[in-house]
Amino acid sequence: MNVAPVKTSIFKEGNDLLAFIKKYVKALPERSLLVVTSKIVALAERRTAIAKTEREKGRLIKKESEWAMRTKYVWLTIRDRMVMASAGIDMSNGNGKLVLLPKDSFATAARIRKQLQQHYGVKKLGVIVSDSRAFPLRSGIVGVALGYAGFKGIKNYCGKPDLFGRKFLYSKVDIADSIATAAVLTMGEGNERQPLAVIKDPPVEFTDRLSRHDLEINLADDLYQPFFENIKTLRLKK
Repeated sequence: MNVAPVKTSIFKEGNDLLAFIKKYVKALPERSLLVVTSKIVALAERRTAIAKTEREKGRLIKKESEWAMRTKYVWLTIRDRMVMASAGIDMSNGNGKLVLLPKDSFATAARIRKQLQQHYGVKKLGVIVSDSRAFPLRSGIVGVALGYAGFKGIKNYCGKPDLFGRKFLYSKVDIADSIATAAVLTMGEGNERQPLAVIKDPPVEFTDRLSRHDLEINLADDLYQPFFENIKTLRLKK
């Protein structure tokens, strides 16, 4: 797999996203992926806001969330069935405005894919709308796929044998987020001006049909659910 970030000019609110991609991505070969950061998707959709006070910002975060809780540093929220800080609302690279998450990243990824397939004359093409997130008890951020199209987002090993013939009971690989992380690593989070990345020969199964719910898990089945239920009693060694 080869990941190549694409240097661009600064994307401004209201710019045409497809025209921007076509300008800077000169070619997309068969069996490739295009990763588009959610920031420019949101700017293209004019998904921005101005909050003059922390109270206004809090109201906006709660409006954008399925669940929200104020903490010492940020709001912990659930948005699009994912745990994230402040419903993904961010001030970085927003030129003074708050930038919200795209309205529907899966629909956007599908629309971009269809138009790029026609423009570049390819059939097996994937698109990821990427963002970044933090894991509990780990410093730093990694990538996440807010939405994707053109490939299967998860690989299921359940029922398949390991090296010694023992069958996996629960193992699944989150393909979409893993690839988003590789792309985010090369694209950067600061002033790199690399909101796009082209990935050649990705280890994915291309498909025209997928379910946006493949990566979701019910709360009752979540591996960490007992941990969060008992978090108040947790004491970590220094």
